[in-house]
Amino acid sequence: MTAQTDTPGSVTAIYKVSGMSCGHCEGAVSGELSELPGVSSVKAVASTGEVTVVSAAPLDEEAVRAAVDEAGFELVAKI
Repeated sequence: MTAQTDTPGSVTAIYKVSGMSCGHCEGAVSGELSELPGVSSVKAVASTGEVTVVSAAPLDEEAVRAAVDEAGFELVAKI
């Protein structure tokens, strides 16, 4: 459970998401997470199940879980 800072004022977090299998899945997860306040970038990779989120401040894990659930997938863990 580590967060690394890429640029001043931004935090990068990586999450493991189960159930993604294609580009459409990546888009659904990215779209939901992009709507969270403070999120500036989301990159979902179906082949690894990893989702990288860059935000202005650390995100509430329950908010991330809810967004992933809304997309139809399951948040497994924060890496």
